Amino acid sequence: MIQALRDRLAGPRTGTAPFAPFEWTIAGRYLRTRRKEGFVSAIALFSFLGIMLGVATLIIVLSVMSGFRKELLSKIVGINGHIFVAPIDKPLTDFSDLTDRLSKVAGVTLALPLVEGQAFASSPYGGSGVLVRGVRPEDLRRIPAVAGNIRGGSLDTFDANGGVAIGRRLAESLGLQAGDTITLATPKGATTPFGTAPRIKGYTVAAVFEIGMSEFDASFVYMPLTEAQGFFNRDGDVSVIEVFVDDADAVGEARGALELAAERPVLLTDWRQRNRTFFSALEVERNVMFIILTLIVLVAALNIVSSLIMLVKDKSSDIAILRTMGATRGTIMRVFLITGASIGFAGTLVGCLLGLVFAANITLIQRTLLPGVWDPTVRFLSEIPSEINPGEVMTVVLMSLVLSLLATLYPSWRAARLDPVQALRYG
Repeated sequence: MIQALRDRLAGPRTGTAPFAPFEWTIAGRYLRTRRKEGFVSAIALFSFLGIMLGVATLIIVLSVMSGFRKELLSKIVGINGHIFVAPIDKPLTDFSDLTDRLSKVAGVTLALPLVEGQAFASSPYGGSGVLVRGVRPEDLRRIPAVAGNIRGGSLDTFDANGGVAIGRRLAESLGLQAGDTITLATPKGATTPFGTAPRIKGYTVAAVFEIGMSEFDASFVYMPLTEAQGFFNRDGDVSVIEVFVDDADAVGEARGALELAAERPVLLTDWRQRNRTFFSALEVERNVMFIILTLIVLVAALNIVSSLIMLVKDKSSDIAILRTMGATRGTIMRVFLITGASIGFAGTLVGCLLGLVFAANITLIQRTLLPGVWDPTVRFLSEIPSEINPGEVMTVVLMSLVLSLLATLYPSWRAARLDPVQALRYG
């Protein structure tokens, strides 16, 4: 009798179409909780939660890391320029004509001559080291990071009566506001028979700006170009010419045209060379975080394996009955594949939605739930940035779906290979 049953099961028969409705019905019944199967269902629930949290965490972290790169790039490059033109054989005394030629190069949005020097800023309430940047008033108004973020005063009086613009954090540390006087001191003063004497001079604070990057807001002082040349003993020349282009990532394409337009030997460097170590470290950290957080999804996928193996063991009698009723091995395999994949797909979907909602509102969450926790003096930026990258979201979702699907293959194969005769005899 047993041999006849085996021959019948092994004989040719027509099966139903793959993923037929009754396969989904059986898989749905196996997903529903029963009292005697509570432990198996608990493991399935933890698998769902693990995949959901893993996917959500991956999307949130990658969005924050992308936001960090975008914000830091916009702050650092937006205030410092994309390409820097420095002299080689002689000072940049012809900076006015050179700036005009560079401005006419295709893709260049702004070229500004700059005098840079370190100084000590003080007030009756404190002192701090600063970086003084001498620019032409019309050029300063064309820098959006400064002109678009004035928090006090106005740039209209920047060039009048020796006015300067300072960062908000510097103003707070020195107890200054627009209209007050800031004292700047530099060792590069007037040359005398006894050596170089320090130069100390007071300037009216014409404007207070807030770039949003604490390091810049606490150290930058903008001064009219002619005043900066006199303050640092420049003989009618500038330190460097900063060039802004349309696309910060395409600076390599503009270098050749700028060298031709210069019509004199110059040294060109770009923001990637100056900040290579910083942005490389940021990229490495981002990749490592992706790998580490992927392990959360992998562990949750392994829970699907264990829950399905236990479910196959518990449903061995059901599998045997289905086989004797005509179900093929493919049918049994698809039933358990649907069961396991449903856990992974549901967890991925809910995790994706949760991650997107959290990443899109992370600034509001920071202000509401964690006020004062984010210290901009340590983390450079004043708020947690976030930028949702559709490509990264799709990568996370596909990775989670593939891991969930692979996790179901072995238990489903074991269920399909189950001998119905032995299952009925010992089940």
